[in-house]
Formats: sequence, C-alpha cells, structure tokens
Amino acid sequence: MELRHLRYFVVTCEAGTVSRAAELLHITQPSLSRQLRQLEDELGAELFDRAGRRMTPSRVGRALLANARDVLERAAALKTAATFHAHGRIDRLTIGAPTVTLTDVVAPFIATLAPEDPTIDVLGADGLSAVETLARGADLAIATAAPRAPYRSRRLAVLPVWAYVPERHPWSGRGSVPLAEVLEEQVIVLPPAFTARQSLDAALLELGTTYARVIEAANGTVAQAHAAAGRGVALVSDDPRFGLVPLRVRTGERRLEIKLTAAWDARHEAAATLEVFAERLSEFVGERYG
Repeated sequence: MELRHLRYFVVTCEAGTVSRAAELLHITQPSLSRQLRQLEDELGAELFDRAGRRMTPSRVGRALLANARDVLERAAALKTAATFHAHGRIDRLTIGAPTVTLTDVVAPFIATLAPEDPTIDVLGADGLSAVETLARGADLAIATAAPRAPYRSRRLAVLPVWAYVPERHPWSGRGSVPLAEVLEEQVIVLPPAFTARQSLDAALLELGTTYARVIEAANGTVAQAHAAAGRGVALVSDDPRFGLVPLRVRTGERRLEIKLTAAWDARHEAAATLEVFAERLSEFVGERYG
C-alpha cells in the first residue's frame, strides 16, 4: 500500500465517478481503476459499490474513509514539519476555500506573491466548515465562521451578495434594491453549498418568505450569463461579468453579505507563517474590495 492509493481512494469517494476522479488526479481512468482494485485486494474488502459509472463507497469504504483521510493528513503534516525544521520555512501552502473565493480572492492574491514566498496550492471547499477544510488537507481555510480552539482565525472581509442586472434594466441606476423587491422578479441563484446561497436562504428564513420564480445555476459565471440574457436577477457574490450592473441587496436595515474568515490550526508546525499569510490575505482583500 502506498499513500497515492489512499489518495486515489479518497478522491474517488468525493468525486463519485472514476472519470471525474481521474480528471482531478491527472491520471487515466484504466490506471485509476486498476490501482483502486489493487488497494481493495490488499485490504481484502470491496471499498465501492459499483453501479454503472457511479462509484459509491461501500459500507466498508465509508468506515475506512476517515482513517484514509487521517493518514494522508498526518503524512502531509510530517512533510511540512520536515521542511520547516530543515529550512525554517514551508515551501508549499494549501489554501482551502469556496469556489467563488478561490476565483475572486485567492487566485488574485497568488498573483501578487514574490518568488521567495511558498508555492500556493488550492483546495475547493464549497459547503465545508473551516475545520472540515483543514481536515481535508488545507493549511489555511477560508470559511464563513471562525472555529474554536485549538484553531485560530482572522476576519478577512465582509463581502456583499450582489443583485446583477443588465444596463438596460430599470434598476440599473439605483445602487441598491430591497430583497423583497428582488423576489418579485425571477431570481437566479447558486446551489445550496455556495456561501452566497446560504446567506440568501438565511435572509429568506428571517423574512418568512421564499422564491416565487427561480433558476438554479451551476456557478456564479453561469448565473450572470443568464442575467445578461435577460432571464432574471442573479444573486451572487462574484465579481461582475458580461457588463452587468451590481446592486446592493437590502434586508431591512441590513445588507445581504458574506463574512469571510481565515483559519488555521495553532498546533501546525508553521502556525506563525500561516498567521502572517492570513494577515497578508486580509490586507489584500481590504485593498481589493474596501
């Protein structure tokens, strides 16, 4: 058994299909299938229930998944500790965050780093808490809530959820719009795992109302594309695209917003370095979004 076998097992469980897992792992499907079978043979158990293209963890697979993740996390921690003790710094740093945050915040931040900074890897963490993201292998997690000790955190920003409309829309010059008025239109929302959707659903629960007409788009870019085509008002936190006009969304006296926090494990060998990166990221977000 090698660590890569466990990584293949974990990624396949998360991806749900061999084809998607192979794409994420950058290997061929036959190679991935063969090595998963090798792992099952070595463990003496079927790890997956195979139904067509779907790869659902079996009862044994579900029981072993947490152990596999723990082994990978400990191996990554060992490598980080070795590098830190040998050179007094870390060479690679993984930031886990929701997809929109990776696109609009983390990627632009990476572009500002110097050659002597650690190489940044990213980890998609839609729908995950900071602790869950760190458990998946991130060194620094961006989420909407700060975890408790032994984790530490730093507030990054409070970002708006925008109502995007075309320039020709009657609202385009208003600057802001009440959520109740938005709900009279056809709204374009994101899947429930996205932070913008979670903020929106919480506001709807508080108002005791729901959508009248809704389109659920796969991501913020697609949602804005629908809005640009005149199919409704896109409620997303992404940066603007397609020439759309962003409007602040009001819920009573408050605005519809997402609170972003960077968190890390205080027991991490390079906890001081992670804190510095959290501070730098906070400064970058402040300069970019105000």
